[in-house]
Amino acid sequence: MITPPYLKTGDKVAIVAPAKKIPAERIENAVQILSGWGLEVSTGKHVLGSYNYFSGTDEQRASDMQESLDDESVKAIFCARGGYGTVRIIDRLDFSRFKESPKWIIGYSDITVLHSHINVALQIETLHAPMPLDYPTEAQEKNPGLLSLKKALFGEPLFYELKQEELNKNGDAQGFLSGGNLSVIMSLLGSESEPDFQDKILFIEDVGESMYQLDRMMSTLKRTGKLARLKGLIVGHLTDFKDNKNTYAFNKTPEEIISEAVGDYEYPVCFGFPAGHEKNSVSLIMGRQVYLNATSDKSFVEFAEQNTQKMNKGIFKRILISAISITALFLVLYFLYSFIINFFS
Repeated sequence: MITPPYLKTGDKVAIVAPAKKIPAERIENAVQILSGWGLEVSTGKHVLGSYNYFSGTDEQRASDMQESLDDESVKAIFCARGGYGTVRIIDRLDFSRFKESPKWIIGYSDITVLHSHINVALQIETLHAPMPLDYPTEAQEKNPGLLSLKKALFGEPLFYELKQEELNKNGDAQGFLSGGNLSVIMSLLGSESEPDFQDKILFIEDVGESMYQLDRMMSTLKRTGKLARLKGLIVGHLTDFKDNKNTYAFNKTPEEIISEAVGDYEYPVCFGFPAGHEKNSVSLIMGRQVYLNATSDKSFVEFAEQNTQKMNKGIFKRILISAISITALFLVLYFLYSFIINFFS
């Protein structure tokens, strides 16, 4: 996995809206916050647009995203909000220049499409993190979501200690983080943007689903062998789930449904991670090596400081080129010296 360059004061960032439309005051608030971090903030041409449900037509939304992907002066792209719509533009995007000059892509929910596609197809890390729609207007300096987002973007370590969860499955695991919004993950199965499950630690969260729909999604992941391939599971916010009434009630909590689905596997399972569709959600580095320790008393989630494989290869290449250059120079000087000695002797 490739780690995009961390941000520094004076860097330029962009806010675009690849999915649902967003009120102007939320963008204004985000610009104020990010500017306060010492960043130069630009916005997509259609970030405040409106086309039925979306912030613009597919062409307009894709154009805004493409412009930010291609602009080498932009060091991070903040997706304004989720909702729905990113999957409609993902195949319109050309990531060739982005691959040459990676930058952070920030968002969650419907932005799972971008996380999964970029992690799998391009092997570049992304940030599952709060979006401008969520940024608070007060007590911003104490908000856990903004604090974790700033830490992640500016290269500070991310470490989370979680409270007791009865359904946690004890154990330790290490692997690259994959996943995002569960409903979006399911919609990507079979496509080139499908998340990688093999030896991964999977993160899932969701909102507004019914119990039977959650059970169906987890059963599908189990039947297709996806759950069996994991090294661990981190479960985030399960928000506003609904159950049928009377004799058709499922009579299980979302946590119980998930726990039952992974009951046959030995890897650790951590419930209650504070990320998803609720206030104060924190940031996760998708594609980064993560360490998970889960017990019924408490759990720990810690991210490796940086994926260095690509960087190490680059360093080795530069060292090798330097060594060859020095050797060549030495040989030239040696033969020149020998020539001069032989010529005058």
